[in-house]
Amino acid sequence: MVTFVKIYFHKGFFIMARTKVFNEDEVLNKAMNLFWEKSYCGTSAQDLVDVLGISRSSLYDTYGDKYQLFKKSLLQYRKQFGGAMIEMIEASTDYEKTITDIFKYIINEALQEKLSKGCFIVNSTIELASHNPEIAQIIQENMLDIENALCILVEKGQQAGHFSGKHSARALARFVSNTISGLRVASKSGVNQIAFDDIVSVALSVLK
Repeated sequence: MVTFVKIYFHKGFFIMARTKVFNEDEVLNKAMNLFWEKSYCGTSAQDLVDVLGISRSSLYDTYGDKYQLFKKSLLQYRKQFGGAMIEMIEASTDYEKTITDIFKYIINEALQEKLSKGCFIVNSTIELASHNPEIAQIIQENMLDIENALCILVEKGQQAGHFSGKHSARALARFVSNTISGLRVASKSGVNQIAFDDIVSVALSVLK
């Protein structure tokens, strides 16, 4: 919870004026969803003020400028969504089902949304990573975390005889990670259920 107190001098006295109190995490989540939907370049400072429901001065005092808020939003997404996926992978005891469930989740999300936002990480990769080293590093770290978790999962699947040993666990993990990203991109272009099913079917066949 953030509270701003402004101090000013009036008639020989210092006076404190308390401004609006707001929940920093709630505001950051709103910013994350706004950037996710409209992109970094497509989001104006006025958009942030209107959607977040705080003054421009409070916005800058708490989060810095638009770019700093975007970075914090991207890290928030990584923590919430990347972290949830990694937890799901690490807790898995049915290796093929876990990968299938991840694919299905992405597809169902895309088909249910009228306007698919895709993946915030993937969107930011396309928009900013090629010319912004800081954003590229956040994205690379997120992808590596997921790849490492998938590598352990695939290795367990290979040891249990569920996955082929034709390729290394690392190579297959990279393939699965790339397929996840590809599904996210495809979801933004309005790919239909049949096309999604074909992609998933071929991806799973490579694992076997």
